[in-house]
Amino acid sequence: MKGLKLYLIVAAILLIIYVVAQVNRPKAIDWTETLNDKAKAPFGTYVLFSRLHDLFPGSGTVPYRQPVYNVIAEDSVKQSSYIIICQGIELSEPDYGQLIKYIKQGNDVFIAAEYYGKLIGKNLDIKTIDYYQFGKAINNVNFLSPYLNPKHHFAVDKGTGSCYFTKFDTLNAVVLGENINHQANFIKYSFGKGNLYLSANPKLFSNYSLLKPVGAAYAATSLSFVKNTRKIIWDEYYTQGDTGGDSPMRLFLSNETLQWAYYITLFSLLIFVLFEIKRRQRIIPVIEPLKNSTLDFVNVVGQVYYEKRNNANIAHKTILYLLSYLRDEYQVKTSKTDDEFKEKLIAKLGLESSFAGDLVNYINYINVQEHVTDRELIELNKLIEKFYNQSR
Repeated sequence: MKGLKLYLIVAAILLIIYVVAQVNRPKAIDWTETLNDKAKAPFGTYVLFSRLHDLFPGSGTVPYRQPVYNVIAEDSVKQSSYIIICQGIELSEPDYGQLIKYIKQGNDVFIAAEYYGKLIGKNLDIKTIDYYQFGKAINNVNFLSPYLNPKHHFAVDKGTGSCYFTKFDTLNAVVLGENINHQANFIKYSFGKGNLYLSANPKLFSNYSLLKPVGAAYAATSLSFVKNTRKIIWDEYYTQGDTGGDSPMRLFLSNETLQWAYYITLFSLLIFVLFEIKRRQRIIPVIEPLKNSTLDFVNVVGQVYYEKRNNANIAHKTILYLLSYLRDEYQVKTSKTDDEFKEKLIAKLGLESSFAGDLVNYINYINVQEHVTDRELIELNKLIEKFYNQSR
C-alpha cells in the first residue's frame, strides 16, 4: 500500500513538472506565409497595415473581406486606391472586368502576389516563378527609375525577394523594379486614367521585411507609386476569406490550447459512445393492439365545430362535399348551380322536380349568407339527407 502511494506521488510530481515545462516553454516562430494583417508572425502584414497612415498621410484605410466585384460595384467605391497583398490571387470574370473599369476611372490598384491566377495571366500575359534556394538566402532588388537611384540595391533575405516575372507584355507593361539578374519583379500597366502595379514579392511587405530598415525602405518606395487618395482600400479577402467565414470553431482551431481542449473533448465523447453502444437486455414492453379511434375522431371534430358555433363554415363545407360527390359519382358539372344544373339532377339522378328545385334554391341561398342560423343549418342537412336517400 505504501509503495502504491509513493508511486502515485512521484507520478503526480512528474506530471506537474511536465505541465509547467510545457506552459513556460518558448513558443516556436510561426513562419507560415499568411500575409494576414492581424498576424504578428514574421510573414503577416500587421506592421504594414498599422503604418499605412504614414505612407498615405491624410487618407483613411478601409479593410474589406469581399471579392473585388462586391467592393467596387456594390459598395460604389470611388476616388480611392486599392491594395491587395496575398500569396496568390484568382479573379473571376466579373472581378477582373470591374477592376479594369475601376482603374480606367483614374484609380490605382497595387497587387503583390506570387501567383496571379489564370485570368490575369491570360489577359496581361504574365507568369511568375520563385528561384529561392537554400544557401542563397540574400536577394538584391532595385528600382529602375532614375529618380530612385537604380544602382542602389536592397539586400533582402529569407527569400522575400526571390520571385520575378518570367513573362509579361513588354509592349504595354513598364518595368519599375528588378533583381540583380535584371529579371523584372515590379511592373506597371496603364488603363485609362489609372494604373495597375504588380509586384512578384508579397513577402517584401511582411512584418519580417518591414522591421528591417532595408525592407521598410523598399516597401515604402514601392507603395509611393500609388496615388495618395482620400480612401485606401485594403483587401483581406485573399488572406482571411469572406466575412461569412468566421465561426466559433475557427477561433478554437486557431488557438493551440483551445485546439487541444476541443480534440480531448471529442475523444472523450467517442470513448463514451463506444462504451454506451454495448447491447443491454431490456424489459420487452407489452404492445397493445391498435384501437379503432374513428368514432373518437368524429366526436372530437364535431365537438370542435360545435364549440366554435360557425354554422356558415359547416354549411359551406357540407355543400362543397355534396358538389364533389356529384362530380365524382355522376360527372355533373357544378361550376354553376342554375336551372341547367337542376335539370341534370332530375335527368341523371331521377330526383323529383319540386325537390330538386328546393335543393338548388336552398344551396344558392346558403352560399351567399355570411351567417347561418341553427334552423337554416338543420334545414340544409335535411334536404341533403333526402337527396342521398332519393339518389340511391
